[in-house]
Amino acid sequence: MAKGGWVYIMTNKPRGVLYTGVTADLAARVDQHRRGVGSAFCRQYNLDKLVFAEPSDDIEPAIAREKAIKAWKREWKIQLIESMNPNWEDLFDRLA
Repeated sequence: MAKGGWVYIMTNKPRGVLYTGVTADLAARVDQHRRGVGSAFCRQYNLDKLVFAEPSDDIEPAIAREKAIKAWKREWKIQLIESMNPNWEDLFDRLA
């Protein structure tokens, strides 16, 4: 049985440093990033705000989408975030 996934983007401030990731458990992964145990990159730049999250019914398309977004120009990523989260709000609290 296929398990779903999430593509997500973390930042430290509006239009700040961006990190794109993929996970099967978004709440747990973002919690790891916020506690500084998620990834060295997020820890280095204090990326603790979830500003974009896109669900997928299957992890394989989520992985493909993450790779595609990572290859995008920075401005395209900003436009993606602002299309669903124009105020760059931290979406983490909405997960619970």
